[in-house]
Amino acid sequence: MIDHGHDLASVRDATDRLLTAAAKLDNASVAEPSRLPGWTRGHVLAHLARNADALVNVLEGRPMYPSAQARDVDIERDAPRPLDVQLADVRDTAARFQRTGAVPADWSRTVELRNGVTDSASRVPFRRWAEVELHHVDLGIGYELEDLPAEFSEREIDFLAERFSGHPDVPPTRLTNGTRAWRTGRETTEPEVTVSGPAPELLGWLAGRRDGSGLAVEGGSLPALPPL
Repeated sequence: MIDHGHDLASVRDATDRLLTAAAKLDNASVAEPSRLPGWTRGHVLAHLARNADALVNVLEGRPMYPSAQARDVDIERDAPRPLDVQLADVRDTAARFQRTGAVPADWSRTVELRNGVTDSASRVPFRRWAEVELHHVDLGIGYELEDLPAEFSEREIDFLAERFSGHPDVPPTRLTNGTRAWRTGRETTEPEVTVSGPAPELLGWLAGRRDGSGLAVEGGSLPALPPL
């Protein structure tokens, strides 16, 4: 059972960690490349602010973004801003997201995200939590996958394994961190590939943040995952 209240609190804590860390940057370093190809740290911070606005739209029954092009244009527009403006925007939009989440609502309702994807409203706070945690890592300022809360890491592995489940381009795969196991990929009679390693390595590979070199593979080669 998803506890949206718990996840909203986790989003708040993750946002506070990110803002505290990012406040140690300066205008020059916020303009430097992030770990995401083609994006500066300013792009990452701009995206986080615009994503908070977009998820408010989702919870309030509006389209997440006017269009894919508008989403990209807004990020490019906001990326070059000074650090203090970036941080204020992330802080203010995060507060707006929290206020929207605090409004009594039917959290079992189905909402629409990007590209026709639908989900339960109750999972929107976890989706935001993932944005904040993973993009904190993407900033490349000392916060690593190993620093992620253990609960988040396991739940994000759950989420991504589910996302790739049934995907025709992903072979049947068993994932394990030694204490838990997940299954993903297409459902066929093919033998399973087993991919094992620490949760940060599994998450990094599934989320496209690591190449899988820190994982052990049995029964075949490491599957190539489609982009998220």
